[in-house]
This record gives sequence, C-alpha cells and structure tokens, in this order.
Amino acid sequence: MEIQQKGINTRLVITGLIIGMFFSALEQTIVGTAMPTIIAELNGFKIFAWVTTAYMITSTTIVPVVGKLSDLYGRRFLYLLGTIIFIIGSGLCATATSMEQLVLYRGLQGLGGGMIMPLSQTIIGDIFTAEQRAKWQGIFGGLFGLSSVIGPFLGGLIVDHISWHWIFLINVPFGLLSALLIFAGLKHENVGKKDKVSIDYLGIVTLIPAIVLLLLGLTFGGDKFEWLSTKSYLIFGGSIVLFILFGFIEKKAEEPILDLSLFKN
Repeated sequence: MEIQQKGINTRLVITGLIIGMFFSALEQTIVGTAMPTIIAELNGFKIFAWVTTAYMITSTTIVPVVGKLSDLYGRRFLYLLGTIIFIIGSGLCATATSMEQLVLYRGLQGLGGGMIMPLSQTIIGDIFTAEQRAKWQGIFGGLFGLSSVIGPFLGGLIVDHISWHWIFLINVPFGLLSALLIFAGLKHENVGKKDKVSIDYLGIVTLIPAIVLLLLGLTFGGDKFEWLSTKSYLIFGGSIVLFILFGFIEKKAEEPILDLSLFKN
C-alpha cells in the first residue's frame, strides 16, 4: 500500500507519470521508421542522423543536472517544466520545414524528455516505501522496453496512414494530460527546500560538454571519422579531460551535481 501523504493523490500521480514516461521514451524509437519519408520531404539526407543524435545528446546531458535541481527546487515544478518543454518541442517538430529546423526542435524535445524520465523514477521513490519502489520502478522500466518495441511499428503505421507530422503531434494531447494529472495529484512534496540554494555552475559547464563530446565520439566514430584518427583523439581526449576536471570541481562544491562519495559504496 502506498504512503498516505497529505496533498498527494497517488492514482493521479502514477497515471500522469506512466503517460509522460511512455511518450517521452517512445520518441527515441518512433522516429526511425519515419525517417525515409522525412528525408524525402525535407531534403536533408546529409544531416538526418542528427535528428536522433540531437534528442539523445540533450536528453542524456540534462539527467544529472535536473536530478540535482529537483533536490533543491522540488520535483513537481521541474517535471511540469520538462513536460511543457517536451510539448513545445514536439509541436515545433511537426511544423519543421527543413532538416535543420527538425534537428534543432528535436534537441529541444529531448531536453524535455530528459527531464521527464529521471523525475518519474524520483517521484516514485518519494511517494512509495522502499519495499514498493522496486515493483513500480520495474513497471516503469517495462514501459521503456515496451516503447522501444512498439515505437517502430507505431511510427510506420502513422506515416503510412496519416502523416509523419503526427509522430510528434501525438505527444501534445498526452503531454498536456500528464501535466494536468501531476499538477492536480502532486500538491505536496517531501523535498527539503533550503533558504539559500547553492548551484554548482562549474560542475554543470564541465559535465555537459564532457557528456556531449563522449556521445558525439561514440555516435560518429567509425562513420564520420576513423576511431584511430586525430579527430577521434581530440574528441575523446577532450571528454576525458573535462570529466577529470569535473571530478576535482565536485570534490570542492558545496552542492555537487554528482556526489562522488556514492562511488565509495
């Protein structure tokens, strides 16, 4: 049985989280089957890989940042903000008239999606006991797996019978529904907000480019450039240097983005 907390309607929260998590995860796979149609219409074969890469980079880099910020400012505000960004990004993707626009809008959409997915797990941890979290987190993990399976099928179905624009527009009504459910159901949070908030800006500006360089290297290595090449050495070398610098910064930060003491366990 869930923890009974004043100001929390567990059924509304769970329903909202399931909807938000499912559709944000779905966006990582549904676009693949629509790409031939999109490329043909937008004439963007040279940069089509960035449609997926842009989403992956922004959704990945925002995870550790939004996780820490949610500890400082609360889950509800950041989840709703992430949902709004995801909805706006999805709507803009549907209006793209060039591949460059689509890549840019996908990056914005990924930013929102990257905020929704980790906060879904965090909110589950807040409203359920330790014994119950594994069950619900397992369900959410299953949703992520389900989205990866039905994404390509659903994407092909939409493109063949409606239009590729609807693989993005479909997120708008469900995103709004998710936001409304969370807004109504999560009115109280057990998050200790501090009077004085210290944000680890140096940690953010070193971690994000470190992750971006790593993802770019892993995505385009062996394709756009050879693994053993000067470009590869610069990209991966730059990522390693930034990660090391990030580690030194986190040791001295008052509110580190990533508490390195976790790795001692």
